[in-house]
Amino acid sequence: MKFVVKFFAEITVKSRPVRKAFIKQLRHNIRLVLRKVDDDVTVAGNWDFIEILSDRDELREEFVELLQNIAGIAHFQFVREFTLTDLDGVAKEAKKSYGEALKESVFAVRVRRVGRHSFSSVEAEYHIGGCLKEWCEADSVRLKNPDVLVPIEIRNDKVWIIEQKTDGLGGYPLGSQDPVLSLISGGFDSTVSSYLTMSRGLKTHFCFFNLGGDAHEIGVKQVSNFIWKKYGSELNVKFVTVPFEDVVSEILTKVDNSQMGVILKRMMLRAAEQVMQKVGAHALVTGESVAQVSSQTLINLKVIDQVTNELVLRPLITENKQEIIDLAKRIGTAPFAASMPEYCGVISVKPTTRAKLFKIEHQETKFDFAVLDAAVENAKIESIQNVLDDVEKQYQGDIPIVRMPVSDEIIIDIRHPDEVDKQPLKVTGHQVVEMPFFTLNSRWSSLDQEHAYLLYCGKGVMSRIHAASLLGQGKQNIGVYLP
Repeated sequence: MKFVVKFFAEITVKSRPVRKAFIKQLRHNIRLVLRKVDDDVTVAGNWDFIEILSDRDELREEFVELLQNIAGIAHFQFVREFTLTDLDGVAKEAKKSYGEALKESVFAVRVRRVGRHSFSSVEAEYHIGGCLKEWCEADSVRLKNPDVLVPIEIRNDKVWIIEQKTDGLGGYPLGSQDPVLSLISGGFDSTVSSYLTMSRGLKTHFCFFNLGGDAHEIGVKQVSNFIWKKYGSELNVKFVTVPFEDVVSEILTKVDNSQMGVILKRMMLRAAEQVMQKVGAHALVTGESVAQVSSQTLINLKVIDQVTNELVLRPLITENKQEIIDLAKRIGTAPFAASMPEYCGVISVKPTTRAKLFKIEHQETKFDFAVLDAAVENAKIESIQNVLDDVEKQYQGDIPIVRMPVSDEIIIDIRHPDEVDKQPLKVTGHQVVEMPFFTLNSRWSSLDQEHAYLLYCGKGVMSRIHAASLLGQGKQNIGVYLP
């Protein structure tokens, strides 16, 4: 079994040293990926293409699927190779590959030659096409828009009958560019932005700011591992978890409501700047798009970026949401994102869209930066290959969902106090306790552990996340109230 890989067009216009380096990296990546299924695969490269040889013919479809997701490949061909004798011999081999497809069809033969031969490419096309028309009961030959195309390459004394051509991912080979650190939340935007940097050759590490407990972390680890497995070319990548619950609590209790979103993003960049040094990254990546949410206006992004001197890449900056969702569907991250809505622990009633640096800096004087330092100090760095190893140790059971409480359960309203003030929760016949989500871990021990509790947050997203987190810690009698 033989495949021939052709390079992404931008690689072929690079200078000789750069092109050689890109080809070397691509050859390395292909070898790493294919050896997952065939230890004995041969990957040999040269200036124009890479050849892949395997004795495992039964792996053809699996090879196709894997090669489709390796950055740097424009397209690849499944070929049958044999020694050139004469054009009649080439036609006989072409009949073996295309005989059935040509019956009663309109077709064309395309011949590409490398080397010196006694015939031209056009003469070869006429001769082989005439033989195939006669032997295969084809209707006719049509050079433009044929129903069936028979592509053949004659390279010196070798002939390739190209039986299948498949488009690749394009872009640059992963690892040919400097590493970056992607801030990933598990939603549509951050997963797509991570994919885009990977497909441009940037070795992409993942950084997750945990605002919502174990269940949220599990979801983000799952989608990050999926992206890496599918598009990561088996390169060694890190997944970093930064515990940010206390940072959120500090913001919610000390910062003016309208400034909270911008300040949270500034705290994330401050932390990410330190994390990127630990993993050897040279830039940060976010999924922000202009004006998609209040913190992403140009004025706010400028204020946010002023906390770091590091380069911040925003691949989606001019994309609209539907374009992002469509790409997420194509690359396979949409099901993850759809079941794990973007989670943000800071909800401002009237968030600023035109932040002023002096006001932001004044609000930050109220913030205890020792809390941020502790979050970075306690960051957990894992190999992306191993992030799911401990998932089964965390809570994976069913979370009870109650729509109409019928016993003596106590409802715990975990919404932000501003949301509670705006629309207080009342449940007839049941006690309602107000306990903001960022205080759950510290205040849970004060509750009567023999009682049953239902968490409420409105849409059910935060309540599910925190219920799973508490159940995973061994807490009992917990469910979600979702009227």
